[in-house]
Amino acid sequence: MFELLMLAAAGVATVGGYLKSRQFVRQRLRFVDAAHKPSTPVVAGVAAALAAAPLVWLLPVLGAGTAVIFGAGVGLGVLHGSRDVKRLPPSF
Repeated sequence: MFELLMLAAAGVATVGGYLKSRQFVRQRLRFVDAAHKPSTPVVAGVAAALAAAPLVWLLPVLGAGTAVIFGAGVGLGVLHGSRDVKRLPPSF
């Protein structure tokens, strides 16, 4: 039961990281050229995984895979937020 709760917490963190990073890129980084480079999602994902690593180290039930999946979620959020900015008309 405890493992299922930790799996749910990891899923919520990953989806939350995806949604927040996508929203941040769409709203705050819309006019920042560096946010739309092809390497930016990779850099953001690695940085998020490294930032989550100490928390995962403190909670060994989660494992290192949780930090990697969280980083992947943030990276995908940055990628899709950048694509949204390129496709959608500007909203003021």
